[in-house]
Amino acid sequence: MKPTGGNKLSNMTTYFVTGGAGFIGCNFILNLLPAKNVAVVNYDKLTYAGNLESLSSISAHPGYFFEQGDICDQSRVTELLSAHQPDYIINFAAESHVDRSIDGPAPFIQTNINGTFELLEAARKYWGTLSGEKKKAFRFLHVSTDEVFGSLGEEGYFTEETPYAPNSPYAASKASSDHLVRSYNRTFGFPVLTTNCSNNYGPYQFPEKLVPLIIHNSLAGKPLPIYGDGKQVRDWLYVEDHCRAIDAVLEQGSVGEVYTIGGNNEKTNLEMVHTLCELLDEMAPQSSGKPYKSLITFVNDRPGHDRRYAIDSGKIQRQLGWAPEETFESGLRKTISWYLDNQTWVDRVMSGEYRGERLGLGS
Repeated sequence: MKPTGGNKLSNMTTYFVTGGAGFIGCNFILNLLPAKNVAVVNYDKLTYAGNLESLSSISAHPGYFFEQGDICDQSRVTELLSAHQPDYIINFAAESHVDRSIDGPAPFIQTNINGTFELLEAARKYWGTLSGEKKKAFRFLHVSTDEVFGSLGEEGYFTEETPYAPNSPYAASKASSDHLVRSYNRTFGFPVLTTNCSNNYGPYQFPEKLVPLIIHNSLAGKPLPIYGDGKQVRDWLYVEDHCRAIDAVLEQGSVGEVYTIGGNNEKTNLEMVHTLCELLDEMAPQSSGKPYKSLITFVNDRPGHDRRYAIDSGKIQRQLGWAPEETFESGLRKTISWYLDNQTWVDRVMSGEYRGERLGLGS
């Protein structure tokens, strides 16, 4: 960690990453810094899901700067943009767990809507101070979700043209933030890009989400909760594939455009859990010899649970040449291996506010 004082590496392209201590944000930084001669400013509030330990391997990198703060604090963001003079702003900062949004929507409205507005205002004012090639090359990339589109039937796919129909407070808050970002481009000419991705999984994901929760509970011999009948369909995207897509959009995407990003891996939640159990049987079998699927427990469904998500990534593949590199099984193997090798990380993040209890019952 370095103190506030500005980015001294002025000859480098500088990325201002909000929410960089969270799951996707930290993976983006970890993949970016070793690969490119760039500087990265990580601006994070460090909520329960933000963990600087995830970035320990690059904390001493000369191009890495950490600044703690909230995207709702426009004056703080303004100060840091002036100090660091970024070329790109990538907005990962968000409250992101649907179950939490059901139990308490207020933080989702505050961060995802109000915070995006404050960040956009600070960024637009900063952009106004730029000139020449630096102003022409500047980009603001907003990272969003396929949940803004609502629920699909048995056929069809979400595309960049799909009408918004959010069904949870989380999805509604992200939909609102997407509309704000779009409006800043259409009204002010502010150079924005938006990505809407499918369900991510991979290293450093907080264990309230399905994949790390199933891995954690399996290794602890705890029940593996399946909501409803488990036949809800999701398109699964390995997080490093997502990070490569974001980088491609930043470097090659057209200003004002939206890009949907999926992993081409439609699976029911029950299929996902069964695959995880089979891989864990192979990679870390229970001492009892019982298969992990014996721990599966069906629980009451989440209120308003969307039935199916699926993304058509044709636009980003055709226009930017991106495609996922990981298959469903190869990505899950890498993910399980990471969690098996990093149990200390899991234990530490689970020692705080979240204990693996059921959320999102709307009580």
